Amino acid sequence: MLQLVPREHDDDVDDSTSLVTSEDLLTRVAQGDRAAFAELYDRTAPRVFGLVKRLLRDHSQSEEVTQEIFLEIWQNATRYEPGKGGAIAWMLTMTHRRAVDRIRASQASRDRDVRVGIRDYAPEFDSVAENVEVQIESERVKEAMTRLTELQRQAVTLAYFGGFSHSEVSAMLKVPIGTVKTRLRDGMIRLRDELGVTS
Repeated sequence: MLQLVPREHDDDVDDSTSLVTSEDLLTRVAQGDRAAFAELYDRTAPRVFGLVKRLLRDHSQSEEVTQEIFLEIWQNATRYEPGKGGAIAWMLTMTHRRAVDRIRASQASRDRDVRVGIRDYAPEFDSVAENVEVQIESERVKEAMTRLTELQRQAVTLAYFGGFSHSEVSAMLKVPIGTVKTRLRDGMIRLRDELGVTS
């Protein structure tokens, strides 16, 4: 009768699943291997979902886009070329592209809704006067922005006009987040002074 004898050292155990690389799995996926796809999914789904959620910020949309990405990976695994980079990099590039496409599509849809809403909206006020006032205020802000230092202007433009978070501005400008906060604070104080806004 055959008996199983446990090994004395765990290091000697041949754990073949841990030796299989993501590149190997993706190559097998390209050949239609569903088990390889399941293992690749288990390994990479949290990372892919994390990147999508960081870009989209909406949980349900992020789940939907993550599903689309893995479908695309299944369908396009034959296009992966190991000589051009790692499997994870290939998948995350695809992830980033798909998430950005969703952002653009959502923005286009919102813009279209806004245009239709504006077209169908009949204001009960003097829109000419309001437009003139907004234009004058816009010119004042533009003029005040020229009085900021270049570094302050970059930070303020990205954060307040671009809608980026402090950490995103930090990454874009390649400076510490504390530096970004200081530039924003100093820039906003200077703008307030230039515009004559009292706190």
